[in-house]
Amino acid sequence: MNDQQRQQSESTGRPGSFLCSEEHVPQRARFPVIDAHNHLWANWEGVDAVVRVMDAVGVVAYCDLTANLELAWVERGYAFEVRPFDDFLKHAVQRYPGRFYGFTMARFAHPVGKPLFTDHRRFVAECIEMLQQHVVQGARGLKLLKELGLHYVDGEGRLITADDPRLAPIWAECARMQIPVLIHQADPYGFFQPVQPENEHYSTLLKYPSWSFCDARYPSFETLQHHYRNLVRRNPDTTFLLPHMANWPEKLTYVGDWLDECPNAYCDFSARIDELGRQPYSARDFLIRYQDRIYFGTDMPASEAMYRCYFRFLETYDEDFIPPDYDGTFGRHRWRIHGLGLPDEVLRKLYHENALKLVPGLARDVGDRIKTTKQEK
Repeated sequence: MNDQQRQQSESTGRPGSFLCSEEHVPQRARFPVIDAHNHLWANWEGVDAVVRVMDAVGVVAYCDLTANLELAWVERGYAFEVRPFDDFLKHAVQRYPGRFYGFTMARFAHPVGKPLFTDHRRFVAECIEMLQQHVVQGARGLKLLKELGLHYVDGEGRLITADDPRLAPIWAECARMQIPVLIHQADPYGFFQPVQPENEHYSTLLKYPSWSFCDARYPSFETLQHHYRNLVRRNPDTTFLLPHMANWPEKLTYVGDWLDECPNAYCDFSARIDELGRQPYSARDFLIRYQDRIYFGTDMPASEAMYRCYFRFLETYDEDFIPPDYDGTFGRHRWRIHGLGLPDEVLRKLYHENALKLVPGLARDVGDRIKTTKQEK
């Protein structure tokens, strides 16, 4: 048992492993990387540290999906407050040109305890106006958190679903402006099941109790997926980015059927390499089959160890290693994972080529850096 395995055994209470296998941990990604799903958490003092990590591991660009929101980890999960999009431009983009880009939540950056709208026409008009303003300033897309579908209600207290027709003009405007919509719906399947030891997410839900949605107040996981897919199906001219493998990596056949049905849908695997890494044969086949529809993201605080684990998962055939937790730490894990050993042509697409195609203006901003990084390698 090596030191990491011993530490993990002590911290999790799980038995260690006596398996003897070689480790091949890439210090830098094989090709330049765009982390197209992450957050800066309004930690402007930490931007320099993020850039140092990026430089050390080969990440050329980093997307702050909630660039007009201040996120913070709290005891039971996360909390957020609205902030000016200008802050992100000032503290990240202007200080490090070409290294950071952001999405806006526009008017969807809204307190959970208040109705999202009482007058939907006014909300839609104001949302589109703010979205247009932020796009002019440099926003690359629209981001929605899982609060839509789970928490947000209208003025009469009715839950607003992702496919609510009152929101349709917003998706149409995104199509007109040719910007993608990244929308998080539901959460891991286990978060909607009873919080008991038999639930494979039991330790996670004990750590972050607010992540449990096994309650009659919330729609079922399947209901949320139904509205999610309807949204994408009904707006074929809008590009939708489905994070976390559409939040159903445990059922890749479903995700594949969705991608087959909706050519306007794309996925990332952020914070889900644990789910994919326990089914390495199926996951490898899936990522190769849909190599043009999937892009790289982590959704975890930037660290060299975290990124190198992602690279190890994608690039090597290493077996039985420990993935990071949802918050990017290595202090707790539910199972060990296996590497996929993806071909170079697939790695290039996942690492940066697909993001360059999906995000308007990104090729102009980071293209030269990608070429330079390739020459260095």
